Amino acid sequence: MTQGTLIPPLNFGYVEEHLFRSGQPNDLNFPFLAKLGLKRIIWLAPEEPNPSFLNFIDEQEIQLHHLGVVSTASAWDPITEDVVLEALDIILAGNGSDEPMAVMCNLGRHRTGTVIGCLRKLQRWNLASILDEYRRYAGPKVRVLNEQFIELFDTDLVRVPPNPPPWF
Repeated sequence: MTQGTLIPPLNFGYVEEHLFRSGQPNDLNFPFLAKLGLKRIIWLAPEEPNPSFLNFIDEQEIQLHHLGVVSTASAWDPITEDVVLEALDIILAGNGSDEPMAVMCNLGRHRTGTVIGCLRKLQRWNLASILDEYRRYAGPKVRVLNEQFIELFDTDLVRVPPNPPPWF
């Protein structure tokens, strides 16, 4: 590996302008993330991010929104509707000063995929395209319950602000 090589985190993806997704980064990914100039991270896993990632967040002065905290939650529990709604509120409230931002969970598959799938539904993507994107990141670990959650998600529950991001 040559010096200056930038390595994105596991399951990194561009969602929209100034909005990214990924799994939890490690030390090799920090230079890549620093180049993005992240202002916010929405962390969806029930456990805390690893200490080196928390140090990176602190050093970069990134605002961390840890939404996955539920005392009874485990890594295998599906994401809740309340967490999805809170994540979408943060994403749609982006006003430029708190962008770019990233949505993350441990592997960037299920919780992140569900939130992004619900965002796509709010953007009026067709269900086949939404599920195709979810499956691309989930790989062979697709969870049918997450796909059903996305399909049945009630977009009327989302409060769209008067000035949403330009891409919305």
